[in-house]
Amino acid sequence: MGSPEEARVRLPQLRLDELLAELQARLDAARGTRDRVHSLLEAVLSVGRELDLEQALHRIVEAAAVLVDAEYAALGVIGPDGRRLSAFHTVGVGGEQIARIGPYPEGHGILGELIRHPEPLRLAKISEHPASYGFPPNHPPMNTFLGVPIRVRDRVFGNLYLTEKRGGGQFDEEDVSVTLTLAVAAGVAIDNARLYEESRLRERWLRANAEITHSLMSGGDRAEVLALIAERAGEITGSALAAVALPMEGTGSLAVEIAVGMDAEAHRGLVLPMESSLMGLAFSGAAPVSSADVGKDDRISPEPARFAGLGPAVAVPIGTGEGGPRGVVLLARKTGQQEFSTMETEPLKAFAGQAALAMELADHRQDAEEVAVLKDRDRIARDLHDLAIQRLFATGMTLQSAGRFIEHEEAAERVARAVGDLDETIKIIRSTIFGLRIRDGSGAAGLRARVVQVVGEAAPILGFTPGVRMEGLLDTDVPKEIADHVVAVLSEALTNVARHAHADHADVRLATDGAQMRLSVTDNGVGIPADGRRSGLRNMAERAEQLGGRLELARPEGGGTALMWCVPVRRP
Repeated sequence: MGSPEEARVRLPQLRLDELLAELQARLDAARGTRDRVHSLLEAVLSVGRELDLEQALHRIVEAAAVLVDAEYAALGVIGPDGRRLSAFHTVGVGGEQIARIGPYPEGHGILGELIRHPEPLRLAKISEHPASYGFPPNHPPMNTFLGVPIRVRDRVFGNLYLTEKRGGGQFDEEDVSVTLTLAVAAGVAIDNARLYEESRLRERWLRANAEITHSLMSGGDRAEVLALIAERAGEITGSALAAVALPMEGTGSLAVEIAVGMDAEAHRGLVLPMESSLMGLAFSGAAPVSSADVGKDDRISPEPARFAGLGPAVAVPIGTGEGGPRGVVLLARKTGQQEFSTMETEPLKAFAGQAALAMELADHRQDAEEVAVLKDRDRIARDLHDLAIQRLFATGMTLQSAGRFIEHEEAAERVARAVGDLDETIKIIRSTIFGLRIRDGSGAAGLRARVVQVVGEAAPILGFTPGVRMEGLLDTDVPKEIADHVVAVLSEALTNVARHAHADHADVRLATDGAQMRLSVTDNGVGIPADGRRSGLRNMAERAEQLGGRLELARPEGGGTALMWCVPVRRP
């Protein structure tokens, strides 16, 4: 046992050790706080430097996971409806595991709780919260939870979700404070990235408008310009399909002139009604019409099938001036992708309006050129009438008078023939003058309009409206004689379907490549019986043979009848 002096020496030494340990702990805490503040500043700077929105969101999730030492982190972007998550960014879960889990959450359970009440939420055990109803199969186990909202200006943009603090600990108030600070910085970074994205998007729209205007005003082909409108709109909005439809005069229908992208062939040439198509609704209402899932929208006729694999879609009228829209552009994204937002629709409307203005200016330029041509024709006709015909007439009169004084019989006969030739020449010139003075647009309906009219008249007899698809320059490449035969054959074919086929669906397709005219009518009926009457078919075959073409009949695999009437196009 030590002396009293030794005990007095040990007691101060013990107190000194305790003081040194406490000082060390405080120094470690201060160092930890300093390191955490330093990490937070680095995270804020890292997030603030990113101008690409997707990259900025990913950096925010990564920074949040590091700051609070969470094993899993996610950022859910709230959709336009304010109730569901439209996008999800994760850290800690691999691609294969995500694929096994299935679709990203839409905002139910705990995630929905944070959407409904955008305030920090800290849980020791997720499953004990009343809003929790479990995880889907193959989801990693999660217990501790920390969620904070991310606000961009006055609106909640999304939420940060952090789970499973490493080391088995709980998220504390300091974690909440750090995460809230990051969320404020994230809101500023997201706002900057969105503004930058909007400016870049606006720049791309302006370039596209300039390209279209230049193409139209420099005399570009109308079909090429329409294709350019569809391609640029599809590229800028990230759409899988882009199509342009124009009104068919006198029919109350739209014809899809251009389609590019996914299953474009299923859309190109389609004749669409105003009341049961997305493009028709946008055209008749002179306002954009959107659909969350174009393939399952009750407003849109499912026939013919053309939206497989497509989901969000929007149809925007091309121009909404006094004369009404000049057409409609349709954009559709793949199934599961984000719906078209107002931020995307507004510049698309402006783009379509500029395209309509460019089309109108091009039409005025074309009208001016046509007026100049017509004026030139009038001048030529007037000169022929006032100068050439009068001189020829005077020459004929002179020869006719001189012929009386010619005694030689053969010479007199030659002069008489010359007078007759002059008279024929005058008739030819007068016919030419009449041709020069004929104006285009006499009011006769083109082949496209006549076909739509025939199909519309057949619909009540059939009990349904056949699908119609038309391709090529039908109104210009197909002469009137052949057009008359086409209309007669189509009418006969649809009458046969109504009388004998017992069908509930039919498709009409017209196409020309400038060399041949092809008309096909298919139905899903009972087919042509072997002992049935063939007078109508014989008439169609004779019409084809008369024009140097052919009539073919086939039975598709699914049943019914396929009629193909093909003739060469003879230009006058």
